[in-house]
Amino acid sequence: MLSYEVVEHGKPLQARLRETPRPQGSEVLVRITRSGICHSDLHLLDGYFDLGGGRRAWIKDRGVVPPFTVGHEPFGVVEALGPQAEGVRPGDRRVVYPWIGCGGCAVCEAGNDHYCLSPRTVGVLRSGAYATHVLVPHPRYLVDASGVDEGWAATLACSGLTAYSAIGKLPALAPRDWVAVLGCGGLGMAAIAILRANGVANIVACDVDAGKLERARAQGAAAVLDTRADDALTRLQALTGNAVAGALDFVGMPATASLGIAALSKGGSYVLCGLFGGEITLPLPPIAQRAVAVRGSYVGSLAELQAVVKLAQSGRLAAPPLQLRPAAEVNRCLDELREGQVLGRTVLDFEHVDADREA
Repeated sequence: MLSYEVVEHGKPLQARLRETPRPQGSEVLVRITRSGICHSDLHLLDGYFDLGGGRRAWIKDRGVVPPFTVGHEPFGVVEALGPQAEGVRPGDRRVVYPWIGCGGCAVCEAGNDHYCLSPRTVGVLRSGAYATHVLVPHPRYLVDASGVDEGWAATLACSGLTAYSAIGKLPALAPRDWVAVLGCGGLGMAAIAILRANGVANIVACDVDAGKLERARAQGAAAVLDTRADDALTRLQALTGNAVAGALDFVGMPATASLGIAALSKGGSYVLCGLFGGEITLPLPPIAQRAVAVRGSYVGSLAELQAVVKLAQSGRLAAPPLQLRPAAEVNRCLDELREGQVLGRTVLDFEHVDADREA
C-alpha cells in the first residue's frame, strides 16, 4: 500500500510503501478512493495545538509520534474481511466513521465513541486515509452513502458530521432568531447547508474573505458580515436585530470567540468547534445574567454521521464547493489550505493511485 506520512513535524508529507494489512477478527480492509483534507490535519502535521499564552498541547503526549498517516475523511471500497466481520461484502462502497473508541467502555456502549478516553481514531491514533488502504476495526463503522457523490460523502465523516453535531447543540430557535456562522470554510459551508435543510432561514455568515462570504450567500446565508471591521459586533447586532440565539464558531480563535459570545441574545448559545488556537478571558457575572451557554462540540457520533448521510441522500442538503485533486498533490493542497486559498473542501483522489508503486 502507498501512504503519505508525517515523517518529521513541520515538513512535507513523504510517500512511503508499506505492507498492506490483512484484516483479523472483525476488521475490514477498505481500499480508499476519496480522502478529504481537514484543517485539523495541519495541526497534526505541525505536532501541536495552540493553547494561547505561549503554551502548546503536543500530540506526542497523546502517543502520536512520527511516522504516522493522517486523514480522517475516508471513503472507499471494501476489499477484504476478517473472519468475524459481517454486514458488508467486498465491493461495497462506504464512508468510514473515523472517530472510533475502544468499543468496550460505557461511553462507547452509549454510542459516543468520539468521547471515549481510549480512542482509536483513524488518521490520528490509527493509520489514516492519506493512503490507498485503511484498516477499520468493525463493519459498524462503515456507512452506506449510496446516491451521494463520493467526494462529498468523504467530507461528511468530519466537516459534515461536525457541523451537524454542533447545530444539534443550539437551543430551540424561534422564527425571529438568528444563527451566526463564524468562519466560512468547509465547516461553515456545511453548517449553512444543514441549517437551511432544517428550515432555518435567518443565518448570518461571518468571515474575513470576500470570496467566501459571496459563496456563503449562494449556499443559503441570509446576510453576510466582514468581521475585519472595527465595529463588527455593532454591525452583527444590527443585521440580526439583536436576536443571535446561536453562534457556531468554526475558527476557534480569540477574535471569533469574543465576537460570537458578545453577540448572543439572552439565553443564546455559543458553540466552539474550530481549533485555530489561543485563549480568551470571560467576566463571569454576565454569563449568568445573560443566561448564555458557552460550550464545545467535538466531531459527532456514529448515529449523527448516519443522520447527516441520510440528509444528503434525501436531496435536501446542498453540497459545499469541492475540489477533487490527485493524491500526489497532497502537500500542495495542504499549503493552499494553510494559506487560506481553499473555498469549501479539497478531496484527494486515491482511486487512480497504484497501491504498489511509490508516487
